[in-house]
Amino acid sequence: MKRPDGRTARWPILAALTLLAVRPSGRLAAQTDARLVDALRLAQTGQADSARGMVRRVLATTPPGDSAYPQALLAYAKIAPDAPTVATTLHRIVVEYGATPWADDALLLLTQLYFAQRDPAQTIQSAERLFRDYPDSPLRARAGFTAARAYFELENEARGCALIREALAGAGDDVEFRNQVSFYAARCPVAAGGPVPVPAPAAANSGPTTYAVQVLAVRSAAQVDDMLTRLRVMGFDARVVRDTSGFFKVRVGRYATREEAQRTQRRLRTRLGGRPFVVEEP
Repeated sequence: MKRPDGRTARWPILAALTLLAVRPSGRLAAQTDARLVDALRLAQTGQADSARGMVRRVLATTPPGDSAYPQALLAYAKIAPDAPTVATTLHRIVVEYGATPWADDALLLLTQLYFAQRDPAQTIQSAERLFRDYPDSPLRARAGFTAARAYFELENEARGCALIREALAGAGDDVEFRNQVSFYAARCPVAAGGPVPVPAPAAANSGPTTYAVQVLAVRSAAQVDDMLTRLRVMGFDARVVRDTSGFFKVRVGRYATREEAQRTQRRLRTRLGGRPFVVEEP
């Protein structure tokens, strides 16, 4: 991406990519190498240069034929200093390590990266390749959701709505993801007429109180999508919560203490402006 002065902007920590999670939820596979886990944690604390140095050392001491090598490439893509390096590293995984468990992860991240860069054609190309080459991937629903929004931008409602239906079917018990998909489902007719049926959100699990920072509460899909992209590009773990009144609330983080949430609140106020505030969640 270009800055107003024409120079290439540095890509923030973890870019606009989905943060670490496990495959059963339908998200990215977790890093299994302890050195890479430590590097990514270091990056999340703002020490991206040190984290990149750690991953480079892993790459330098690991043979390219080793099964750990594509995993290290994926870790490096998540903390690369700029968007072109992110894209180049992810493409290398897809091309050179297409038979490894990390290839569909790389394609999902490419799909999300190109969408964040407002490039619908490349977004769709990456997602459709994931569908074609990895038809049983648990990441298909997430790639499809991103591709659906790209199709909507290109005014291909039929393909976009087909992918929205697939994403809803593949959302499982991931309430946050289902909320995001359902926001777009109302624009899609079903075969017999009427909107795509949106399942009711699952009841909240009982458990200890956690804290989050609320940034936005609106009914507009465009506002929600823009804010999510903006926050993720800035490195924040942003998500959507739907309430019974129909508002979609953009929140950041899940913190064990109010003090942790307040630190993020101050960062958001400095970097984003507005009036973010701390909320309790069950």
